[in-house]
Amino acid sequence: MASGGKVDISQLRNLVRRYIDSHLYKTALFWADKAVSLSNGDIQDVYWFAQTLFLTGQFHRAAHALKSRGVIQTTLACRYLAAKCHAELRQWQEALDILEMEQKELGDKDLPTETCFVGGTKRLESAVSLLKGMMYEAMNNRSLAIDCYKDALKSDVHCFEAFDLLISHHMLTEKEERELLISLPFSEQCMPEEVDLIKFLYDSKTKKYSKPIDPKLPPGLETLHDNLDIVAGMAERHFYNCNYSDSYKMTSAVLSSDLYHEAALPIHITCLVELKKTNELFFLGHKLVDNYPQKAVAWYAVGCYYLVIEKYEQARRYFSKATTLEQVYGPAWLAFGHAFAAEGEHDQAMAAYFTASKLMPRCHLPLLYIGLEYGKTNNAKLAERFLDQALVLSPDDPYVKQEMGAIAFQNGDNILAERYFKEALQKAEISRGEVLSETWETLLNNLGHACRKLGRYQEAIRYHKQALVLVPKKASTFSALGFVNSLLGNHHEAIGYFHKALGIQREDTFSVHMLGQTLEQLTLEANAQEKEANNLSIEMDERTDDESD
Repeated sequence: MASGGKVDISQLRNLVRRYIDSHLYKTALFWADKAVSLSNGDIQDVYWFAQTLFLTGQFHRAAHALKSRGVIQTTLACRYLAAKCHAELRQWQEALDILEMEQKELGDKDLPTETCFVGGTKRLESAVSLLKGMMYEAMNNRSLAIDCYKDALKSDVHCFEAFDLLISHHMLTEKEERELLISLPFSEQCMPEEVDLIKFLYDSKTKKYSKPIDPKLPPGLETLHDNLDIVAGMAERHFYNCNYSDSYKMTSAVLSSDLYHEAALPIHITCLVELKKTNELFFLGHKLVDNYPQKAVAWYAVGCYYLVIEKYEQARRYFSKATTLEQVYGPAWLAFGHAFAAEGEHDQAMAAYFTASKLMPRCHLPLLYIGLEYGKTNNAKLAERFLDQALVLSPDDPYVKQEMGAIAFQNGDNILAERYFKEALQKAEISRGEVLSETWETLLNNLGHACRKLGRYQEAIRYHKQALVLVPKKASTFSALGFVNSLLGNHHEAIGYFHKALGIQREDTFSVHMLGQTLEQLTLEANAQEKEANNLSIEMDERTDDESD
């Protein structure tokens, strides 16, 4: 390292890099500090000194080291690192101010160097755009965040993090996702053999609302069929098509190979909620909290467990913790709303759903749930408006069609209601390709009510009986069957169904009232039949007397 009493600074710099590569950051910091002094504050030595401070979590010191030596005004790489330090400290505006210094003071005269940032100017510009986007998103300026993420991808098509934020945070519609993929300069930045790979990988992450089909792998990439990211993407597509059992099987396979796979976990947790697998949810939540207490998904899992077992106050507590750890975690905001909605707290539920809609602007689910809450408060116009918006974003979602049918039914448009309900049922059957789950019991009962209103009683009975197969002990289904049978004049069958409803729910006022009315009608008919029989008997007696005379 020394020659004629003088230290070879290049060897010291190599030593710093070597210890960083070995994850011995404190050792790297020690030698980086000495390199700065020996080189009289050479810009690259200042940069790597700040980098080692960053890697040891000393973000204030790292930012100060860069600012105090004036290097953030001379090179973009140093500005980027200083901004990263402020971002780690959640000082969003300070980070943006540093990044904007490029345009304000230096324009195109920035001096990026390979010694500071591996990958060259384009990749550095991409990293800066990505960081800007994250700052804007943290400050709730999502339109500018979207532009920055797109710029990051156009500067470097390999920048998956920018692509993932656009997709996973639901910032683009399906059409916009396709347009983005078409606009990216793959052929300019990639080797010819890379283009098909990147296009396939990005395409597999998009179109989550479209019908799930086996991905068509480009020639030579067949081994990707079992790649965990690809399988997790297919599981997400099955989930958004309401095929929870297949989605659950896929996410379970992913997690059996990679216990904490980041992309699969939220989908797996939500599938456990839909399938009401409480024991599995309980154990997964505890494992996540033990291993990743700093991650929002861990507390989201715990909150989901309490949501399923109907302990809503505890659920809200854990969802709140999840959103505190990661403010832009959309699934926790949606579940937060569910925990309020379950107890009839409509205002708080809608506040959570509105927050989710801001965080996931191109996702239909927050709009669906807002429409649902407005429907519960008998505000049909607003409910219909939000459901229409949800239908634009996801035209084939059976849940949206079901709720549109419910609003039409509420407005007295039974023909339109029946149409929406039948479309929803068709989509649910196609997406599952197997026996319907109990999730769709409400849809079948709604179809029964619509058919009853249209005077098609036998069809109504058929739908109610199908609902009874999915959920055998549902008082409202028995009372609906009793009501339709009473309209058909099948009083004995009606009375039997009303008794079954009251056996499950003793305080069912509708069944009590209808049972009384049906018994009264049955008594009146019995009396009328008895009177008619007596009249016939008298008539026969008189006729017999006449014949004997």
